[in-house]
Amino acid sequence: MRTQANLPRTVRRMVLTGFMGAGKSTIGRLLAQRLGWAFVDTDAVIESHTGLTIARIFAERGEEAFRALEAEAVRGYAQTYEIVVALGGGAIEYEGTREALFRLEDAWVVFLDAPLDVMVARCLSQPGAAERPVLRDRERLTARLAARLPHYRQAHLTVVTADLTPEGVTDVILDVVANSLSHRAAVIPRERKT
Repeated sequence: MRTQANLPRTVRRMVLTGFMGAGKSTIGRLLAQRLGWAFVDTDAVIESHTGLTIARIFAERGEEAFRALEAEAVRGYAQTYEIVVALGGGAIEYEGTREALFRLEDAWVVFLDAPLDVMVARCLSQPGAAERPVLRDRERLTARLAARLPHYRQAHLTVVTADLTPEGVTDVILDVVANSLSHRAAVIPRERKT
């Protein structure tokens, strides 16, 4: 876990990023619940807006079209406060998404990190794992993760999730953010629920 300089003075939204299986959707729902905020998963938003699964968008329209949809989804939440947003694992690779993401005011970007084996195991235990053939190509996964790491590491906070429960990860995020803000006389808009 690490924090970076130039943190927002207030937190009105949180954005979770990380590789597939890092826990973004699970942690996002828990954070939103504890904060009393809304939760959105950009993959679910895209599927809802297009009427297509992510796999089908990739197959029919290609990755570039999908990445443009992700950037559009992030920009769509630029004026939404009290929200936790879980990004797709590759969203951060697309320059348009990075630009939209780091222009969000009052937003903390949190990178959920874990060893690749842990993340793959988590993915394989989820429903629909058979629809993700990329999980069988370990060499490609390793290369994808390596390419994304420099972008993930631009987050305000990195939390290694491998040895923590989802609740434990949520506690770490909330504690670090609250501690950082308290030192600068700023607060999260709503008190977290316990």
